Amino acid sequence: MSEKRSKAATGKKAGKDIIQGRFLSLDFFKRYAVYVIALVIMALMYIANKFVCQSSMQEVMTLKTELANAQTDLVNASAKYNSMIRESEMTRLMQEKHIGLTAPKEPPFELQSK
Repeated sequence: MSEKRSKAATGKKAGKDIIQGRFLSLDFFKRYAVYVIALVIMALMYIANKFVCQSSMQEVMTLKTELANAQTDLVNASAKYNSMIRESEMTRLMQEKHIGLTAPKEPPFELQSK
């Protein structure tokens, strides 16, 4: 019977300690200091790792956007260059600049080596 009363008293004391905020006492931290420190260190490592991962992902997204922009610029520059070196464009420039050159009427032929 006294065992039931001591359990009930302990239960009431634990409930009272929880309500008053004394559940995690100094004795608890002394007893489990190594585990508490390890848990805090692991939590900090998790947060740091998540931050590094998010920063890296953001950098990757920025670099992908820059790459897409550079590829678009390359395509535009290539198209502009190809339009400038077309035979009709060269003929027009020669006539416009009056430099005295003419485009050949016959296609070029290949020399065969022996």
